[in-house]
Amino acid sequence: MLKFLHLLVPLILSALSSQAQVFRLVETETTLTVEHGSNKVLTYHKAEVAPPEGVDPIFTRSGFIHPVKSPNGATVTGIHPDDHYHHLGLWHAWVKCKIDGQDVDFWNLKTGTGRVKYAKTRATSSKDTEVGFVVEQDHVAYLGEAKTPTTILREQFSILVRLVDAAYEIDYATRQVNISKHDLELPAYRYGGPIAYRGPANWNNETGDYLTALGKTRMDGHTTRSHWCAMWGADETTGKDASITILCHRNNRDFPQRMRIWPPKSNNGAIFFNYVPIQETGWAIKSGDSSTMRYRLVVEDQKPDKEGLNARWNRYCRP
Repeated sequence: MLKFLHLLVPLILSALSSQAQVFRLVETETTLTVEHGSNKVLTYHKAEVAPPEGVDPIFTRSGFIHPVKSPNGATVTGIHPDDHYHHLGLWHAWVKCKIDGQDVDFWNLKTGTGRVKYAKTRATSSKDTEVGFVVEQDHVAYLGEAKTPTTILREQFSILVRLVDAAYEIDYATRQVNISKHDLELPAYRYGGPIAYRGPANWNNETGDYLTALGKTRMDGHTTRSHWCAMWGADETTGKDASITILCHRNNRDFPQRMRIWPPKSNNGAIFFNYVPIQETGWAIKSGDSSTMRYRLVVEDQKPDKEGLNARWNRYCRP
């Protein structure tokens, strides 16, 4: 009997461990959270989140993701840094826009001319091996002397998460439709667009860096093109390395898209990243038109591995 129990207990423990590591999606009135076992992989904010106490409440915003965590639980995103209170983990917005001759900025909330916000949850999916959701977001401009709130873009924003070869792969896709009677003009500008990222507060020149598919770093990566870019740093709790890589889909406009990468002297060496499809050439999303952009994020408990990331990009774009 003891021998039987000795053989049975490891099997039971193994089964329990496997069960604990399934994915699930938890939705509340304020958030959508992807969990993998006990690890909260990412949290999307449906409700508005206020900035730190004493900061202008105009920086309150919904419709972003923070935190994002690695398989070992390292946090790889940052929020509300005191150099840019509108930086919110993973988010996206257009910056230097024109609508009927009026300047509109959906990114820099302090201008009071535009913002992006959660509207509703459209769908959720949940399997043991992957989970995801689709939400609707409104890109609202405040037009004219009366600052009339006008939804310019209605967006379907989708997230799908799975574990592949010891890394989380997060599919991040946006479909923006101009539902207004106004054309949205997007003059060429150095940042803004369909995906942006801010690293944790402790990632800086001393503890982390960037790496692109062409071997560029923060020293020479800004304004270059690349089909993926990785950011990495040391986990604040354990001191161990973790990374997040953004793969750019080959069907995206202006692929391989140009990048906004902060040089070493920017904001005390902080890490910020943005794929910018209008960095070189202006564009417009005219009334009735739509834009679709797709990315895949790879979150790992190691520094970026160029060969491995190239293989992941090939699986993503050349299946």
